[in-house]
Amino acid sequence: MNKALLFRLMRSLRKLVPALIVPALAAVLLGAGTALAHEERELEFPDGSGSVPEYREGEPDLLVCKTDPDDFAERIADFPEELRERNLELFDRCLREGYRHLQEAVDAVEEPGTSIAMLPGVYEEEPSRAEPSGECAALDAPWSRFGVTDYQIMTFEQHLQCPHNQNLVAVLGIEGLQIEGTGASPEDVVLDAGYTRLNALRADLANGVYLANFTAQRTLFNAVYVLATDGFVIDRLVGRWNEEYGFLTFASDHGLYTDCEAYGNGDSGIYPGSASDINAGVDSYDVDRYAIEITGCRSHHNMVGYSGTAGNSVWVHGNEFHHNQAGASMDSVFPDHPGLPQNHALFENNLIHTNNQNYYRYVKDGTCALPVADRGYEDGVVCPAVSMPPGTGIITAGGNWNLFRDNHVYGHQRTGFYLTSAPAFVRGENALGKQADTSHRNRYAGNVLGKSETGESRPNKLDVWWDGQGKDNCWQSDAAPSNPPVLPECGEQAGVVSGGSHRLVGEPAKMAHQLVCAEYDIGSATVPGGCDWYGARGIERVEMQLALAVAVVLALVGGVLWWRHLRSSVPATVAAALGVAGLVLEIMGATGSYAHTVVVPLALLLLGLWWLGTGAALRGTHPGFAAVTLLLGGVTLLDAVDKSVLLIPWLPLSPGWLRGLVGLVWVVWAVAVAARRPQAAPEPAGRPAPGRAKADA
Repeated sequence: MNKALLFRLMRSLRKLVPALIVPALAAVLLGAGTALAHEERELEFPDGSGSVPEYREGEPDLLVCKTDPDDFAERIADFPEELRERNLELFDRCLREGYRHLQEAVDAVEEPGTSIAMLPGVYEEEPSRAEPSGECAALDAPWSRFGVTDYQIMTFEQHLQCPHNQNLVAVLGIEGLQIEGTGASPEDVVLDAGYTRLNALRADLANGVYLANFTAQRTLFNAVYVLATDGFVIDRLVGRWNEEYGFLTFASDHGLYTDCEAYGNGDSGIYPGSASDINAGVDSYDVDRYAIEITGCRSHHNMVGYSGTAGNSVWVHGNEFHHNQAGASMDSVFPDHPGLPQNHALFENNLIHTNNQNYYRYVKDGTCALPVADRGYEDGVVCPAVSMPPGTGIITAGGNWNLFRDNHVYGHQRTGFYLTSAPAFVRGENALGKQADTSHRNRYAGNVLGKSETGESRPNKLDVWWDGQGKDNCWQSDAAPSNPPVLPECGEQAGVVSGGSHRLVGEPAKMAHQLVCAEYDIGSATVPGGCDWYGARGIERVEMQLALAVAVVLALVGGVLWWRHLRSSVPATVAAALGVAGLVLEIMGATGSYAHTVVVPLALLLLGLWWLGTGAALRGTHPGFAAVTLLLGGVTLLDAVDKSVLLIPWLPLSPGWLRGLVGLVWVVWAVAVAARRPQAAPEPAGRPAPGRAKADA
């Protein structure tokens, strides 16, 4: 086959694959359903004219405190002397002219640039907890559901009308507001929703808001929710024990998270979702600016430390994500998020380690079906909001142009880096031309893998897990072990890749695994039985079941074929023995323990030799079937090379897909051939027939 013909064939395959494969995958995925996070009103990004607000020192304009002097004195007794005296002065002033609830102070704001100081104490905001009445009890707004919580998707005007239907404290349309706790630590000032409201504090269209030095906790959704805001700072805040997020910022720009802490959250501790998509269309890792910066934060004991659907143009540096199910995640999976597909996140100089929690046990044992207040979040319970692979460092599910460098990634029981595809239809975009528009040009270079910041050896089970889809993704040369064992390597210059490939879909077995795992739903307590993320082991795992099913079919069909037609052929018998060994090794490779080892390519090598030997033995009696058998053997050997030596370039599908397609044809044909009566091979040309030879004699 000449190069021009090969090129035309590859180009034709690239056109055919989306038309044939993607709709089939769509049917499977959409049939299983898509797990959704909570829904919000339709939003657009800010115009970007704002800036990151600066902290304002000086006397606060408004004060909030409780009135018990003995309780206050006890709370500040261990403060440094200067800070204790300062709080006493503010308390005296607050008793004369201050407010008892934060919402009262917010409602008293009359001018932009106002500052509010919250003195040490627990603020339960009792007036905000009253049940909605009048028009607020009968709003005309669509209903949605997350987990066990029903809520309405309210417009901004409806939030103005009924600010406490969903929010303990609502900062709506106020510009330049600064709210600061005056304690020695964030835990000295606590905003407690008591699981009565979706959000402890909502800042909506609140450009320039600065939140500092307090704790927000115990909500049905989010501790702090910043929405559609140009310019915000989350400074020394703690967000804990929430159904979804510690800190959720959405459709916002010019943001800064600094020195924050988040734990005990059912989704992520830190979530810069739909960050302003200011670098859409920039085909480079170098950008003029990032929309949101996250630095100095610690997020632990959540489902995931950091996440961001459409987490675009986010600079994440100098943070620690540890003891979550997964350290960090960015994705293009969930629909109705402005700015999809996700792009241009920069992760550098972070500590991402020991993210091996598995909180799905609380779904299995019924804890997460209890009323939210009775689940025991304060005692360490977390109810995972979505499907998430435990034991993972950084997950990228359908992102582009993301750069990961100089991070310490260690101590993970699954993998350090996890890259998987996300076809556009899962986010509600069905145009064929968009189905392979993600998982491109993600660069993992210069990270310290398997070692702590002190140099202690803390290996990841795998450094890399990749489903194989995407273009110009690359990893550092010391990323090992990995699955697949062969990875494209990053060059010294960003954008330079060696050994790359461009596959339109991921490996079939990996996609099957993820399809099963995606069936998780916390609302109905659906925990997929075949997925190891939720505890499936051995024969329970879908990969093992598929491998066993395939092995049984091939062994039966191949065995009957050999017995009926080839048992008298020594080469064919040797080939069949190699095939049996290959099937055994392929089952071993599906267990998970050997998926990244030589076992998988060795199994493919033996299976390829089986089909080549069988095809050669059948050429004389069944030439058409022999040709298909030889083709299957050749594709299988190509698959072995692809998984152990070199990713085969130019192919729009991995050899694994081609092997599966040819294998289906082979099984059907083999059954037909095996059912026929064996026939003798034709005599070589020029050799007389036995009867004629006797008569001539």
